[in-house]
Amino acid sequence: MNLEQALDAVNRRMESVVASDVAVLERASRHIISAGGKRVRPRILLLTYLANGGTDLEIAVPVSAAIELVHTATLVHDDINDHGTMRRGRVTINEKWGRTFALLTGDFLFTKVYELMAPYGDLNITFAEATVALVEGETLQASAAKDNSLNREIYQMIVAKKTASLFRASAMLGAQLADAEKTVVDTYGEYGFYVGLAFQIVDDLLDLVGDTRLMGKQSGVDMIQGKGVAAAVSVASDNGGVHDNSAVLLASEQQIDPFGDVKRRMIETGAVAEGQNMARIAVLQAHASLDKLPRQPYMDELRKIVDQVLHREK
Repeated sequence: MNLEQALDAVNRRMESVVASDVAVLERASRHIISAGGKRVRPRILLLTYLANGGTDLEIAVPVSAAIELVHTATLVHDDINDHGTMRRGRVTINEKWGRTFALLTGDFLFTKVYELMAPYGDLNITFAEATVALVEGETLQASAAKDNSLNREIYQMIVAKKTASLFRASAMLGAQLADAEKTVVDTYGEYGFYVGLAFQIVDDLLDLVGDTRLMGKQSGVDMIQGKGVAAAVSVASDNGGVHDNSAVLLASEQQIDPFGDVKRRMIETGAVAEGQNMARIAVLQAHASLDKLPRQPYMDELRKIVDQVLHREK
């Protein structure tokens, strides 16, 4: 089994594990799973497994599927919170089945992770640390948006917890599955952490300036809710640096493109450029983490992921 075959096996495992006697749970779960996705997290896990001498990718498939199911569950819950109507080019679960069934589908996906990870012993510690941080990050983001208190420091903490934690776990779990030494596992975790930082910063920038047709979801959602990197680094207002999204709300009421003026302002004031610089720094740190490790097979593939994250358009 090569890498691409293993990724296909991950998709099949995700499809099979959500089988249920409750038809709506199975249909809704497969609705978002079959829509695809970049599968960056399972790819990192499989590559770090191979890079550390792992030879049987079949062993890593269930863990890779579990990582991606956690990510998918968070997307379902995010769409509820954001009132999203499109995800991965498809109508969202909450739009198609309603908020109650979307909430339960997200919960169902989370619980299926237990089933996949049950045979893996202490690897569940790494997994649990990541998922706890993920929920903390999402909660911190919601709290900052509600209180209109988002700033650079809080934004960095949010990204570290809600996104980078799962990337870090992906890289660590692959190395752990291959019985790598703890120092090596930790260094791969550092690599994954910085990839995750870059990934989320770029994702937030795409929310502001990305093409909805390429992204497969609405743009501007984070901005109007006072979330994302541009909101965090935008020019300080009279309230001590807190982002004021009233201009976005006004624009949404008055314009066909409610985000046009706001996007231009973010570009003109340098908020987008600063976000891009933050992403580039994270990418350099990810490469530096790999530099600490001996030259190994599949290292080039791990580096390629870093650069793809920085330059992606969706």
